[in-house]
Amino acid sequence: MRLHDLSPAPGSNKRRKIVGRGVGSGHGKTSTRGHKGQRARSGGKKGLGFFEGGQNPIYRRLPKKGFTNIHRERLTPINIGKLSNFKDVTEFNSEVFAKLGLAGKNDKVKILGTGDITRALKITAHTFSDTALKKITAAGGQATPTAVGPDK
Repeated sequence: MRLHDLSPAPGSNKRRKIVGRGVGSGHGKTSTRGHKGQRARSGGKKGLGFFEGGQNPIYRRLPKKGFTNIHRERLTPINIGKLSNFKDVTEFNSEVFAKLGLAGKNDKVKILGTGDITRALKITAHTFSDTALKKITAAGGQATPTAVGPDK
């Protein structure tokens, strides 16, 4: 057997269907799309769940509910217990949070009071929960909030 004798197993290679290249190709005229109708036209494909065989689609059967507040301030929560795990860091701000992987570089951070703190930390974040503020000051630390939203 030589290289020029090699060929794929019979039936393993299938020719690509070429449509719209004349009647002689077997896939000309309507290009395998049938006659007229929405599915015969370009862009005539609806997403999933639009056609349920005459039954009202589920997106129309279920009621509308709630709304999305586009002005909502999205805060990344960080618990105080997580901050006390970093023994070599005593000062936290947005750059440090990003470097430690606790929040994104441009994320707004809220410090929450879950966990214990045993040493004085200097924390600068956008906002603090009441329990977090109490725990930080009780440990001799300093909490500096930066304003979030138009009314704060």
